[in-house]
Amino acid sequence: MKFTISALTTALLASIGSADAFVVGKQQSVVANHLAATVEKSEVIPPPSSKDEETVKAEYDSNVQCTYGRYPLTIDKGQGCKLWTTDGKEYLDFVSGIATCALGHAHPVLTKAIVDQMNEVHHVSNLYFIPAQANLAKWLCDNSVADKAFFCNSGAEANEAAIKLARRHASNRGITKPVIITAISSFHGRTLSALSATAQPKYHKGFTYDGEMVQGFEYVPYNDIEALEAKVNEINNSEEGRGVAAVMLEALQGEGGIIPGDKEFFAKARQLTTDCGALLMCDEVQVGVGRSGKLWGYENLDIEPDVFTSAKALGGGVPIGAMMARGEAANTFGPGDHASTYGGNPLACSAGLAVAKVISEENLLENVRERGEQLSSGLEAIAAKYPNILGEVRGWGLLKGVVIQDSAGCTAGELVGDAMKSGLLLVPAGTNVCRFVPPLIVSEQDINNALEMFEQAVAARAAGDSDAKP
Repeated sequence: MKFTISALTTALLASIGSADAFVVGKQQSVVANHLAATVEKSEVIPPPSSKDEETVKAEYDSNVQCTYGRYPLTIDKGQGCKLWTTDGKEYLDFVSGIATCALGHAHPVLTKAIVDQMNEVHHVSNLYFIPAQANLAKWLCDNSVADKAFFCNSGAEANEAAIKLARRHASNRGITKPVIITAISSFHGRTLSALSATAQPKYHKGFTYDGEMVQGFEYVPYNDIEALEAKVNEINNSEEGRGVAAVMLEALQGEGGIIPGDKEFFAKARQLTTDCGALLMCDEVQVGVGRSGKLWGYENLDIEPDVFTSAKALGGGVPIGAMMARGEAANTFGPGDHASTYGGNPLACSAGLAVAKVISEENLLENVRERGEQLSSGLEAIAAKYPNILGEVRGWGLLKGVVIQDSAGCTAGELVGDAMKSGLLLVPAGTNVCRFVPPLIVSEQDINNALEMFEQAVAARAAGDSDAKP
């Protein structure tokens, strides 16, 4: 758009008399009229606003890179634990944006916090002090082992920050070839270093350099004490300059199949890292912020990590990530060592504070524990009824998974599709686990409804009629 400044100024001075200059409505009208007269037709095509299902799908096919396998639903709105599609169908949401919408959809406290902050200031960058960021950091530190927090925008970014911190901390100890040990079947994010930390070769395919991912990561089986001890000793007693920088573990493996950590394994990880001066880092991106029934997953394991990461539920669906550290690790980074343009901005931190407020004031952790027990009992009863379809039920709180038996004749993804026909939204965890991650506000009736819908899907599969609506 182009403005003829001199002509506009002359016209305004000529047309606005001394009396009119102080009549706000009249002055604005004159200004608007002159602006309209001097603005040329925009060269930018305006954005579409269609919610029509076929139009949306066509726009995806034409304009969105194909990085996701999507179920055939076009979501229009949500309320509490329910979602509605553009064609008016109602679904019970036990996906929560993949363990993200901790307060469900359109929660009044979260909505008000976001609207209020947008009406004040939503972003200024980390060149300045941000009250909401300071307040959220204090809440995180007051309710954990952390001394200080670093804010970013996602779980992958939080884990990247932890990886950088571990390398810097190791460098300060004279280690020039730092190694971070992670667990087989782990998942730490899609950025290159976080993906290198993810010990699942299927995610590495096509992203290597001469067959290698980012160097400095080695893997051991999850919950295998002997393998971890052997790996730490091997690294620390190999070539000069090589040493363990950190052991980085999920408190509960999510994408790896909803596998909780063993207390003994994490106690050994704590001992080994303490003995050699390395960091113990917990990835809490999925299990943290109350989903396990405790605020942090590591609290279920009776250990204190040096570093832990969070995202997903921290903002209740508003993008935010955080890397928290204690002791020496909390002071490893200095100005310029790490940064994020959006990290910890007023909008994201206000959302985080809203989540914190509801967790703190509405005793949400008790609801997670009670509803989690109800969900486990119900799933175990269904599994006992259909042993050829379902196996072990495992997990903590409202992060639960049920194993799909080899004899079921279907994958977890296919059973998720069956449940969708009943009106229940679930998400797989690997190829053989159905994952249940409802909002933390889920009610007793919601759990009962979900169990009924899931059993309908399992029964239809057992009867060999998965193509029909259960």
